[in-house]
Amino acid sequence: MWVRQWFLLRLRRIVEAAVMPLTIPDEILVAAHMTELELKRELALTLFQKERLTLGCASTLAGMSQREFQRLLADRRIPIHYGVEEFEQDLETLRQMGRL
Repeated sequence: MWVRQWFLLRLRRIVEAAVMPLTIPDEILVAAHMTELELKRELALTLFQKERLTLGCASTLAGMSQREFQRLLADRRIPIHYGVEEFEQDLETLRQMGRL
């Protein structure tokens, strides 16, 4: 259990620190009738819904606060998959960051 928490904390730090540039041709955005921000939000919603990203990572990708992202999820009727284990992990992360 501790190893998993350490790994998730480490992964969060890597994700927050690393930037991977992604170039999307303007033609794609025009064809999709979307802005870059809208595309990022759709990607964040999809990856969160498929449980590939946490709420924190998805909201970061979407360029939104977690609360704003939660509202967007509610608007789209996408359930938040946040169980006891995730809650305990977040508590531990906050303790390690000195915020709790």
